[in-house]
Amino acid sequence: MWEKIKECFLVIVSAVALILSLTGILKNVLSFDIAWVAIILCGIPIVTGSLIALIKEHDIKADVLVSIALIASLCIGEYFAAGEVAWIMAIGTLLEDATARRARRGIEKLIDLTPKTARVKRDGREEIISADQVEAGDELIVLAGETVAADGIITCGETSIDQSVMTGESIPVDKTVGDEVTSGTINQFGAFEMRAAKDGGDSSLQRMIRLAQEADANKAPIVKLADRWATWLVAAALGVAGATWLATGELIRAVTVLVVFCPCAFILATPTAVMAGIGNATKFGILVRSGDALQRFSTISHIAFDKTGTLTYGSPEVVGVESFASNLGSDELLRLAALAEQRSEHPLGKAVVAYYLNRGGRLREIRDFVLSSGRGVRAKAADYDIVAGKADYLKGEGIEVPDRPLQAADRYLQRGATVIYVGVNGSFAGVIALADVLRDSAKAMVAELKSIGVRPVLLTGDNEATASHIASQVGIEDVKPNMLPEEKMKVVKEYTDSGKNVCMIGDGVNDALALKTAYASVAMGGIGSDVAVEAADAVLVSDNIERIPYLLKMAQKCMKRINFNITVAMIWNVIAVMLSTLGTLNPVTAALVHNVGSVFVVISSALLISSKEDSYASFNGTDYLSAGSLDLKCE
Repeated sequence: MWEKIKECFLVIVSAVALILSLTGILKNVLSFDIAWVAIILCGIPIVTGSLIALIKEHDIKADVLVSIALIASLCIGEYFAAGEVAWIMAIGTLLEDATARRARRGIEKLIDLTPKTARVKRDGREEIISADQVEAGDELIVLAGETVAADGIITCGETSIDQSVMTGESIPVDKTVGDEVTSGTINQFGAFEMRAAKDGGDSSLQRMIRLAQEADANKAPIVKLADRWATWLVAAALGVAGATWLATGELIRAVTVLVVFCPCAFILATPTAVMAGIGNATKFGILVRSGDALQRFSTISHIAFDKTGTLTYGSPEVVGVESFASNLGSDELLRLAALAEQRSEHPLGKAVVAYYLNRGGRLREIRDFVLSSGRGVRAKAADYDIVAGKADYLKGEGIEVPDRPLQAADRYLQRGATVIYVGVNGSFAGVIALADVLRDSAKAMVAELKSIGVRPVLLTGDNEATASHIASQVGIEDVKPNMLPEEKMKVVKEYTDSGKNVCMIGDGVNDALALKTAYASVAMGGIGSDVAVEAADAVLVSDNIERIPYLLKMAQKCMKRINFNITVAMIWNVIAVMLSTLGTLNPVTAALVHNVGSVFVVISSALLISSKEDSYASFNGTDYLSAGSLDLKCE
């Protein structure tokens, strides 16, 4: 921070010195041209840096030409021109740094939200430790207004959590015992206790920060190409300047050519646009790993989707309740099934209970609960003896499933659902169907991809019936079911080998091979596995797949802006060189004309940061409201 303030101060002092030099106010007072102030303050760092790059790294960059032009101007006594060249180059550097800092603002917001401390219960005592010292299994206490220090599960208490840093949701989410909480989110109201599921240094927020920092540190190959071109530009500049001197006999024209030949705008064209594009994506909850990845996203022709956790939410929900008992309605059947399943640890049982409670139901005490792992449960509630599970489990309990319910169950099975069969008081009662529910935005997202010329593909390990049902719901025609991880990778490779740029979207460990093999890849950051996230080129922080079309459009816009910047920079330099050889420009006006191009390029790139589409909400996790707290009462 202080370094940037110092640089700004030096630039301001240099500007004042150049104004005084141009007006000649101190000409009779000082024995030297005050433009030397700008030459020393802004020029020496440029010359020094270019010499170090040449000697130590054998690297020729824009600074080399600037240094040559600066020294040549000094040799012919054009002190103001030399100072102006150095000063405007310093201005360009400051603008580039400002653009990069603004592009990294989303990363800085994530870092600012990183919890510094955690309240830990150890040996019956509460102590405050550094958040990165939290270990998986630690019991934590989170008070109202505090930041959750690690990913974990609430073990005591109720509260509301501001999850906007991870999901973009503006409304706090109610949480109670058994609910998951994520590091970096804010406890709004009540105090609660939780058990850490991961170490503090391995939390979801820390993982996102590491990915964001990787995105900041990387550079697109096109940037390196521009650096290589700079070597040839130096040679061309010296050649044209030498030819101009020989043809006209005027050294000042040759110096002017050197001034305008500096490829500052050309060199700035790509990195500023890449950083701005990555910064814009970060605002919308999309963390792009590198500039190279951004470039690849701009040429995607096919997108291959995993199903579970990507097109769907990745957890079962009740999608149908049918009673086949004349004395039981569907609501009563659901209630009895939820009563029997309330002590079950099976995901399907938990889903039935959650669905019942969400509909306003209440659970009552049960007795004689029996769990048969992977098969079903049995329990008694009031005058009911309830059995719920697989068909063969009910048969083992003396309850036969008639043909009609089996046919109804088969219809659900054909749509990719799982069926729980329910028996009451020794007789078959009905079926409850559960399925992994399609994400609300999946269909619209696929339609938008098609509208921009990208073909969607479904790669899933599910059976053909389930895969076809999901694909038909979202509008995907190309479906490949029963895919093992290696088979997904093979299909992706076949697309790549045939010249198609395919992007893989997935969330699980089973998707990691395909994510790594694909031309470009995106992982679901919220529910995605660590392996999938590390393998992908970009991460959707909030799992909002509707942002995928925006990512592709932003990448295309970024590459178009780079091409535009480079084209403008080259045309601008060619015109300036022609005017210099004709004597129309002198070293002073040439420096001004040339560096106007650099400023234009930086501003052009900076506009990408604020680019947006009305259909997407900005990623914002910095504004929080404090409120009262609830009493924590835990035994």
